[in-house]
Amino acid sequence: MQVQVESIGNLERRMTLRLPAEAIESQVGGRLREIARTARIKGFRPGKVPTKVVEQRYGQQVRAEVLDGLLREGFDSAIRDNALRLAGNPQIQPSEAGEGEMAYVATFEVMPEFGDIDIEKLEIVRHTAEINDADIDRMIDNLRMQRRSWTAVTRVAQQGDAVDLETWSQAGDERIPAEGTEKGVAVIGAGSMLAEIESALAGMKAGDEKSIEVAFPAEWRVPQLAGRTVQVHLKAEQVSEPVMPEVDEAFIRSFGVKSGETEQFRAEIRSNLERELKGALMGRLRREVGEQLIAAYAQVELPPRVVENEARQMAQQAFEQARRQGNVGEMPADAHEMFMDAARKRVLVGMLVGEVARRNELMLDPKRVNETLRLIASTYEEPRQVIELYRNDPQLMSGLQSRVMEEQVIDWIAERARHTEQALSFQEAIGQPA
Repeated sequence: MQVQVESIGNLERRMTLRLPAEAIESQVGGRLREIARTARIKGFRPGKVPTKVVEQRYGQQVRAEVLDGLLREGFDSAIRDNALRLAGNPQIQPSEAGEGEMAYVATFEVMPEFGDIDIEKLEIVRHTAEINDADIDRMIDNLRMQRRSWTAVTRVAQQGDAVDLETWSQAGDERIPAEGTEKGVAVIGAGSMLAEIESALAGMKAGDEKSIEVAFPAEWRVPQLAGRTVQVHLKAEQVSEPVMPEVDEAFIRSFGVKSGETEQFRAEIRSNLERELKGALMGRLRREVGEQLIAAYAQVELPPRVVENEARQMAQQAFEQARRQGNVGEMPADAHEMFMDAARKRVLVGMLVGEVARRNELMLDPKRVNETLRLIASTYEEPRQVIELYRNDPQLMSGLQSRVMEEQVIDWIAERARHTEQALSFQEAIGQPA
């Protein structure tokens, strides 16, 4: 095989691979003869299948496998010989070839040069937090809220009450819906409806009606209302107040604590909050380290195709999320352009983290992988099944190992950078209001 590598840009390379057709056919013939000795084809005895039949049945598949293997071998060998480090998958296309040969051209991008990566000059704030009894009490209150029941009342609605209501809107000459009303339930203060509507419901009792002016956001899920200020008619059908359950044995057992004991219930809540806190603090540290790396190496040239592919993936994820929320329509062809800056930052941080690991010969810690896997599994009812699922799925396990390796490198960087500690409350650490 003849291989030629040339530069077609600062970070882009083109590799031409030329394979003798005779060598390909020789390997194909050998593979087909092996298959013929064991192939079971209806109408023929094992080992007696004619070569032509084997060729018709398996020739295309075998030829593709042989060609793929030879190209992969030649490509990998050339990458090693030229000391190149790939920054993404190559694009391989057939090319013009001379008589008796096949030719392919692979275009690919290589890793940029980062120069000296001085971790010690980075200044990082490392956040800390602890869980106290008040955090556990707050969580128990949240669980009680989830299990609350409702009792109808005759008084006016107030904060925390549920209001069964009917609504319709007038947007210019258009009535929405055209006929009848829309029915729903709003809990005042829960934020399930626009603040203007929830505020208007306070003070209403069953049977009351009123009209209010509401400015709907541009991204509102109902196209006829999006970005418009309209008159909304409200009618309260029923007002209900919440009835909170007692934290008794039955309540505790309903959350899987078989003993029904308060101490064990609180211990399990603490364990869950510690898991949540650990993830939140790592997320904060990841962002902190990432921002410092971006600021220090913003001028590094990155492979443009890798950045664009990342931007397209981010745009697709955003589109899928919008679709799940009820927004319909096709994603614009240029949607990725608004994600280019974010994609560049993500690619830069990812490459720098990988480069730090490579230069310092950081290795994946199997113990940390197992700990993280057990932590993930503990959030499910059948942890052993989850662990088995990961261990039997190479893709899932690979994703877990990549995540753990990234966290290892982030920790390694944070330990060696100039850092200060900043204490937060649990609510501040997880980004929720107290």
